[in-house]
Amino acid sequence: MEWWLVLLISLSCLMVAFLTGVPIAFAFLFVNLVGVCIYWGGHGGMLLLAESMVSSTATFILLPIPLFIFMGEVMFQSGQAAKVLDTCDKWMGRVPGRLGLLAVVAGTIFGTMTGVTQASIAMLGSLMVENMEKKGYKRPMSLGPILGSGGLAIMIPPSAFAVFIAALADISVGKVLVGGIIPGLCMAFLYGSYIVIRCYFQPSLAPHYEVAQIPFSEKMKATVKYVFPLSFIVFLVIGLIILGVASPSESAAMGVLGSLILAAVQRKLNFGIIFRSVHATIKVSVMIFMIIAGAQAFSQILAFSGASQGISEFVVSLPLSPTLLVIAMMVVLIFFGMFIPSSAGLMVVIPIYMPVIKSLGLDPVWFGLLLLLNTEMSLTSPPFGMGLFTMKGVAPPDTTMKEIILAALPFLYCDSIVLILMILFPQIVIWPLKMIF
Repeated sequence: MEWWLVLLISLSCLMVAFLTGVPIAFAFLFVNLVGVCIYWGGHGGMLLLAESMVSSTATFILLPIPLFIFMGEVMFQSGQAAKVLDTCDKWMGRVPGRLGLLAVVAGTIFGTMTGVTQASIAMLGSLMVENMEKKGYKRPMSLGPILGSGGLAIMIPPSAFAVFIAALADISVGKVLVGGIIPGLCMAFLYGSYIVIRCYFQPSLAPHYEVAQIPFSEKMKATVKYVFPLSFIVFLVIGLIILGVASPSESAAMGVLGSLILAAVQRKLNFGIIFRSVHATIKVSVMIFMIIAGAQAFSQILAFSGASQGISEFVVSLPLSPTLLVIAMMVVLIFFGMFIPSSAGLMVVIPIYMPVIKSLGLDPVWFGLLLLLNTEMSLTSPPFGMGLFTMKGVAPPDTTMKEIILAALPFLYCDSIVLILMILFPQIVIWPLKMIF
């Protein structure tokens, strides 16, 4: 069977399974079973499939995923989020779109606490939207900044999705984690600039209100008590990797230890918090590991059938520059993200894209970071981005999906600018990594 026919049948089966509402992991398992019967044959093929799925998850590389999720859950369940938000609010002056800027700052900080976009959006939305609307903020400025900055949880480490992509693409976890810092900060800067400029020219979107004068000593006290300990945890997770002292798995374990100590010191650690954190961690981790197992088996079947080599040779032979090919890949993934979950889109394209990227001689880590940013965009891309539905769940009852989508679009444009810059100027990502690693 020709490679293109194998690829077409495999992708068609996956799309049909996705559209029927079958969970992502089971959709890949179904396609894998069909592929095994065709290429590996009967009982022996089933044993190979089982061995492949076990070996793809029983690896030290994936250990940061449950550790990052558990760390974020402990920080969230212990109430650190509200304290950090209140501290940031005390430092904000009278600037246009004050609460919108606060959402961006908080989203940047919460990105180091949760590592999961939906959790960050739900956290910020439940804490801020109602208060913003009481202050007279219109929907583009009460919903948009939260949707945009919530996505920073994917880019700014610790990020479970960064580990997920690194595992699927077989690239360095540490480099992907550290490499997301500069793009994430660039996104936060663009978000903040957009909010200030638009609110300056359209003050009705974010009316000024009286801000209580907070003594400097009180601001510093809150910062030392709530923000500085969080920065220490960030150092445990990222600083140890940059210094070369610990691997991503070891630094993730240190981050968990730091979050538990912080919760205990602030007298927030109890059995209920640990139980809820462990329960949420197991639930999310099992889902991610099942998805990874299915995706890795799918990748092996494509390679065995010759589809991976065939698509690589075909793409390399096209009369297009590598930059245009990468742009085309990103457009396809963005289109996928509009209709299917981002994790499903990644599992479909990574086994196809990565051989092409290696054939073109491009940096796989740089491309992994493009995939990471693309994933962040897909979570707030209409019509089916999961971040949009998360916001609908925490927004005021009269909020419509149209208002949520319109509020998200300007921040998607900011993401697009960063994505284009990363494609056109890869050194933005590559140069800092070369300096560190």
